[in-house]
Amino acid sequence: MRALVLHVAVTLFLVAVALLAYDRLVARPAQLVGVVDVGEVYRLKEAEFAQQVTGNVSEDGREKALKMARQFAQRLPQALDELPKECRCLVVVRTALAGVPPNAVDLTALLKHKLEAP
Repeated sequence: MRALVLHVAVTLFLVAVALLAYDRLVARPAQLVGVVDVGEVYRLKEAEFAQQVTGNVSEDGREKALKMARQFAQRLPQALDELPKECRCLVVVRTALAGVPPNAVDLTALLKHKLEAP
């Protein structure tokens, strides 16, 4: 009888640990939605590019602005790919949502930070 109670207790403990692990690693991350406003990021970078091109009429200034635009174009897809891994959530473009769900997290600032880092 004592062995049966011990086996039941161990089984209940293992089931509880498995359910907790499932909740923390699978269920909760799937419920979290990250929202990114890519249009805002593009507009800011476009304004910065336009300011550099119109402000610097020298060839050197324009080359620097073009280099910045190329780096942005290469870095944006990488930064977008890194977001779901970092927040462990589903990442959606803000324009794809009809309304903002209550479990949504705005990741636009994080994307801006990633794109400013060299």
